Amino acid sequence: MPLPLILGIAAGIGAVTGVGSGIHGAVKMKDANDTMKRAKALAEKCQKRFENHNKSTTHAMDELGKLELTVLESFEQFADAIEKIQNRPSMKEIEIDGVKIPEYDPEKLKDVSVGAGVLLGGLGGAAAGTAGGFAAAGATTAAVMALGTASTGTAIASLSGAAATNAALAALGGGAIAAGGGGMALGATMLGVSTAGIGLLVGGVIFNITGSKLSDKADEAYLQARQTEIKVDGICSYLFSLKSSAEGFKEHLDKIYDIYRLYLDKLRTIIQVDGKTDWNTFSQSDKRVTENTVLLVSLLYKMCQVKLVIKSDSEDEPNKVNYRDINSAKSEANKVYAKVS
Repeated sequence: MPLPLILGIAAGIGAVTGVGSGIHGAVKMKDANDTMKRAKALAEKCQKRFENHNKSTTHAMDELGKLELTVLESFEQFADAIEKIQNRPSMKEIEIDGVKIPEYDPEKLKDVSVGAGVLLGGLGGAAAGTAGGFAAAGATTAAVMALGTASTGTAIASLSGAAATNAALAALGGGAIAAGGGGMALGATMLGVSTAGIGLLVGGVIFNITGSKLSDKADEAYLQARQTEIKVDGICSYLFSLKSSAEGFKEHLDKIYDIYRLYLDKLRTIIQVDGKTDWNTFSQSDKRVTENTVLLVSLLYKMCQVKLVIKSDSEDEPNKVNYRDINSAKSEANKVYAKVS
């Protein structure tokens, strides 16, 4: 066969082979591009889903936190009223159908009331999730700590607005960083609070998910996106449970707080309008009003101590909902409500 013909045939074969390789390469590139698009779309979907759940749960927790602080702030009115009653008996621990309600301490109630007022005053300029953080860790704890001293030496209770909240958070963190403490950041962590409530709700695990970038390799990127989807599924399930628990707890707290306000009004009427300040002049009805008011205050105080969130021991796992204490508090609330209503 003549050499030119052989070369021509070889060139033809080479061209066909080249075209085939090019087509195969183009297909691989298209597949990789499609895989990367699916990975990015899945990751964005997971991010959006988390943000929606986080937003609604943070709102529910913030509403509960504000209510708890409002409840605690109102105790000063009760303490002022009860202290006017002379010769009153000691209101010791009460037990109702197996439910033990601790005795109240007027001075402690006043301190908690002032602390709660400080925190309420600072919520206007605080990040979303701050009030929810108080509920997550037990609002009573935050209110007590708010009576500490700021790094400037000023009593936190004398501050107002965001300055009071910031100082309270710093106190919870062990003091200002300049003074060797952990500062606001540590205080926020201890309360489970962070921007948008992320730390409060899910712990450190979400930062590993939302803060990571997809691989440049299509197959690895899609695998990452799938793993993210599985983790976000677990986080969203937790967020839904926390939201439901917060709403259910708030409903019970609202119910007890409403009837407590009615009894407090009755008690103040007995003292301020009827002019009765000696226990020996109280009728049986007056005494029952007083005892029920004390009972409701003690229950509310106890409910505001409940920590809704249990911090996870692992950075790879979300926090946990404190079902045991939540359900126990709701059960106690129902029993007390049945007794006083």
